[in-house]
Amino acid sequence: MPQFDDNCVFCKIIQGKIPSYPVYEDDEVLAFLDISQATPGHTLVIPKQHIQDIFTFDADQAGKVFARIPKIARAIQASDNNIKGMNIVNDNGELAYQSVFHAHFHLIPRYNQADDFSIHFGNHTQDYDQAKYEALQANIQNQFKA
Repeated sequence: MPQFDDNCVFCKIIQGKIPSYPVYEDDEVLAFLDISQATPGHTLVIPKQHIQDIFTFDADQAGKVFARIPKIARAIQASDNNIKGMNIVNDNGELAYQSVFHAHFHLIPRYNQADDFSIHFGNHTQDYDQAKYEALQANIQNQFKA
């Protein structure tokens, strides 16, 4: 039986206390239309278990949620011949724009360059040399040994 957080809007949606527009549901996940609809078909995929963010998933929980995302993405894509791509976005922590602290994955259909959705990745290649890359690499790799 899933554990819920009584103060979590997504837990309330899972329990049917707040209405939503579900597109897929099984024992592990609920997928429903995001009320903001960044683009038509914008869907949220959430675990039915209250999990705060990517940092609190265990491998089993992650496998159950992530395994369903391609199936849901294919259904969204098949729903409209104008969908040419899809962004899958997961925000973790307030600084990373997480606004509901229940893990969720945005499946955002892409129609064209003018569909009012964008992501910016700054290019800071000039700020790094081999030594800086190797220091970052070693620091991350060392965390797996801890």
